Amino acid sequence: MGLGNSDQGWGWPARLIHWLMAALILFQLGLGVRMVRIVTDVYEKFELYQTHKSWGFVIFSLALVRVLWRALNRVPEPPDAATRIERLMARGAHLALYVLMVAMPVTGWLLASASPLQDSYGLKNMVFTWFELPDPFQPGSKELNDLFASIHAWSAFAMTVILAGHAGAALRHHFVKRDGVLRRMMIGR
Repeated sequence: MGLGNSDQGWGWPARLIHWLMAALILFQLGLGVRMVRIVTDVYEKFELYQTHKSWGFVIFSLALVRVLWRALNRVPEPPDAATRIERLMARGAHLALYVLMVAMPVTGWLLASASPLQDSYGLKNMVFTWFELPDPFQPGSKELNDLFASIHAWSAFAMTVILAGHAGAALRHHFVKRDGVLRRMMIGR
């Protein structure tokens, strides 16, 4: 299987971006739980938040590349045995995942930008130590921060549920239906 997608499978760029983003999203979901629910030391928490923001920017960038790649390439045909409801569910889940891959980093950036603490302590939204993201909320707003935090948290919950369903469906296709759907994302055919 070459660079581009075919009717039977995904090209290597689509597979690479898929699995890289899967790993980063799982990492971010775990890191988010750790920094919000587990870590109590304020300095460690600060470092985790900075790491989370930076990797969120990477995911956002990869999501844009992924959307562009998908728009410019064909999508492999669903298996012949796929029912109408399976096709609709797959389309809906993929659309939701694409929306969440963009919405989560954006709401994360907005909640950090709206934080009054950021202004109080002179914090910057840095991507690693490379560059600063713009801050559209000066001064910050607790109300906006709380709104974006709520959207971000609910999006994380939705992402977790949809990813579990996506992985479950892939395993069902592989072990029960034996129709090659998972193999197409693993080896391209």
